Amino acid sequence: MSAFREHKEELEHYEQMFGRERGRLAVSLDRITNALVLAGQHGVYCTSQRNPAVPAMDLRIIYQELVHAKELVQSVMEELRKAKQPPTD
Repeated sequence: MSAFREHKEELEHYEQMFGRERGRLAVSLDRITNALVLAGQHGVYCTSQRNPAVPAMDLRIIYQELVHAKELVQSVMEELRKAKQPPTD
């Protein structure tokens, strides 16, 4: 199913609050956050064979990639917010 269909109500809500672009980015951030939570939960059960105190390497890589994606989306949202603000003299 399309993300636009599956998250229609959430998209409409955030697009109305923040505008189309920032609204979609906000929903994207929510999806990334949910993926981070799921990866973290899975990491509890899928541990490294060398060090059972840490998640398996593939989960650590997935988690780090999601963290980086979230940082990038947040930076775009911040730039859009700054661009929308009137300039201060």
